[in-house]
Amino acid sequence: QVQVVESGGGLVQPGGSLRLSCAASGSIFSIFAMGWYRQGPGKQRELVARITSGGTPNYADSVKGRFTLSRDNAKNTVYLQMTSLKPEDTAVYYCKVETLGRLSGYWGQGTQVTVSS
Repeated sequence: QVQVVESGGGLVQPGGSLRLSCAASGSIFSIFAMGWYRQGPGKQRELVARITSGGTPNYADSVKGRFTLSRDNAKNTVYLQMTSLKPEDTAVYYCKVETLGRLSGYWGQGTQVTVSS
């Protein structure tokens, strides 16, 4: 079992920045990927950024150049630094932790990001 805890959402003006954190605990020895997904109002959940163990991050086209995903392996934590935020980035952001024993992964509870003036 893996527990996933997210933090860092909030309200920000267009052009602003936020940093999301996602910490995994429990059976963390089998983690092979961590990432962020988001679900906007009336939309399906979509990949934002994902990183595999020892790999480099991959990003959705809509966030390339604005968002940066980083990983602290010692803390089993990933960070999503979001800059130049746009109203269309408004969504609930979910962290997903993928393990060898559970291909469907483990999801966090979600954190709201609202970009509005």
